[in-house]
Amino acid sequence: MNVHTIALYTCAAAVVMPGAEVITAQTGRRRVAPPELVRTLWGRPVPWAAAALVGVMAVMAVVQTVVPGVMPHLERTPDGPWWRALTALLVQTSGPGQLAFNLVAAAVVAPAAQRLFGPVRMPLLFVASGAAAHAVSMAGWSVHGGGDSVGLCGLVGALACAYALTGERAPLRWLSLPVPAAGVVLCVLQNNHGIGVLTGSLLGAAITLASKRSRFRSRFRSRFRS
Repeated sequence: MNVHTIALYTCAAAVVMPGAEVITAQTGRRRVAPPELVRTLWGRPVPWAAAALVGVMAVMAVVQTVVPGVMPHLERTPDGPWWRALTALLVQTSGPGQLAFNLVAAAVVAPAAQRLFGPVRMPLLFVASGAAAHAVSMAGWSVHGGGDSVGLCGLVGALACAYALTGERAPLRWLSLPVPAAGVVLCVLQNNHGIGVLTGSLLGAAITLASKRSRFRSRFRSRFRS
């Protein structure tokens, strides 16, 4: 195993482990069994935008399995049309393992992100992060391929930065910081997941800070009027 591979696995751990802790923290508990976590994330009110996102991914998984010829028409290509940066999110070009892992990850990350950012911002964060990653790849990093993990990385980055700014548990707030840091390292390694992480991190931080300012202004006006 070379240094490049070790760095990639280290960055993956730096994204996945804090991300899992942040998502678990949304339940209000420090530890929760995976089945209970899934039940909590998909409980009422049902995160319908997350359900739609996972549903699209599941349908496309069936489509590309039954009709593999669809992938070359949707994956990113060098000097391809701009919309390939979007359609590349619909196909998983690295085989069944990528399909299964990304579906499971989406079933956890998407509802957690919707519960924090809402049914409109969550899919926008996913698409913006994923499209940015595929666009950079099309420009020369890795001109062929596809997958939605870059969009999911963006959601994890957004969740981590939001918790770093507003989370209740100080240790976990610090533990969230390696997520955007891993994004920087991945970019240095020219791995497109770094673009996804950083795009989501920046957008998540911006949304969180804007929400904090909005709540502050609302409290200030309320106190002034009273």
